[in-house]
Amino acid sequence: MNHPPVVEWTEDEQVRTARWHSENGARPPRRIVVADDRTRADEAYRLACEGTALLWRGDFHNARQLLTALARRVDRRPRKAPPADVTQAFHLHRAAQNQRARILGMLLIPLDADLAVPLPRAPDVREACARAYGPPEGAEPPAGASGDTATLVSLRELLGVIGADEWRRKGVQIPALGGDRIHPHYGVFSPARGEYVDLVAEAPLPGRNLAFDIGTGTGVLASVLARRGVRRIVATDQDPRALACARENTARLGVAEQVEIVAADLFPAGRAPLVVCNPPWVPAKPTSPVEHAVYDPGNRMLHGFLTGLADHLTPGGEGWLILSDLAEHLGLRSRAELLDAFARGGLTVLDRLDIAPRHPRAQDTSDPLHVARAAEVTSLWRLGAAD
Repeated sequence: MNHPPVVEWTEDEQVRTARWHSENGARPPRRIVVADDRTRADEAYRLACEGTALLWRGDFHNARQLLTALARRVDRRPRKAPPADVTQAFHLHRAAQNQRARILGMLLIPLDADLAVPLPRAPDVREACARAYGPPEGAEPPAGASGDTATLVSLRELLGVIGADEWRRKGVQIPALGGDRIHPHYGVFSPARGEYVDLVAEAPLPGRNLAFDIGTGTGVLASVLARRGVRRIVATDQDPRALACARENTARLGVAEQVEIVAADLFPAGRAPLVVCNPPWVPAKPTSPVEHAVYDPGNRMLHGFLTGLADHLTPGGEGWLILSDLAEHLGLRSRAELLDAFARGGLTVLDRLDIAPRHPRAQDTSDPLHVARAAEVTSLWRLGAAD
């Protein structure tokens, strides 16, 4: 059994301890000082840049204002013009994002044993935290823990938990589902970018008896296939949050009898006339749970799907690979490499359906990666087993 790390600091001339929780795997801070409503933003920024975390003991709303002030200071630091080489620009952009997250992650909030925030004017986050993190720890708090501080989390992460819980309650409207909503769980990629969903809703079906949905996430593509009349869909994922999310959404949409949710790394057992996969489209390291749907180190999932696809298709069946070409425009993967992966997997291209992005970042000229984003195209590759 893995035990969460324990952090230590001095407060009121006593050594205190608490569990450390970080969804993105950030290491516990080496040094923690207590901060409150008297703490000035410039001093907090200096400490955060030095690697010292600030445990907030003041008004919760003031903590949010301090986080905003820290973000302004990070964002106004002078930056060099982005390099002409787009691949280098991407890596520098990711490095800047990671540094920004590290600095802003130094403002910490206490949670008590019930996952409540013991601060003035703090919202009730117990249900949101329980849905994101699981129920409160049953284990005894670490020695030296005070009654109101069982766990420390970054305020930035906690605000993300609150925002994600709001999305989970409201849901995301999906035109391909007739306007019905998908409700993403914390850490599961939201289908707010609907281009790939539209492609699956419009591509000609090779049959309606059985389909596999590889890496189902929220279950949106499995639900679209069910609404299109596919009688049985086996949807796989290896993330427990995604599996729970897909089960909830398919039940809410009334297609649970058609969709079987299975824990698997890529393929279920057997073959199907249709196998669908929308893998992460950028070969880079994710830094948070939800980024696993966007970043895939070494194209692991993409190559795994292409390598195993032919062995999971019935004769005459199709594999639908839904993939953005953003990585190609960033110089991280070439079209020739993708086509070569098709050939090595014993696959042939039957057709390709394309759609341009509609998300706002494609029109944001201030984005250092604007040229690549503006050129992005998402494609549904209809693949068959080569003779």
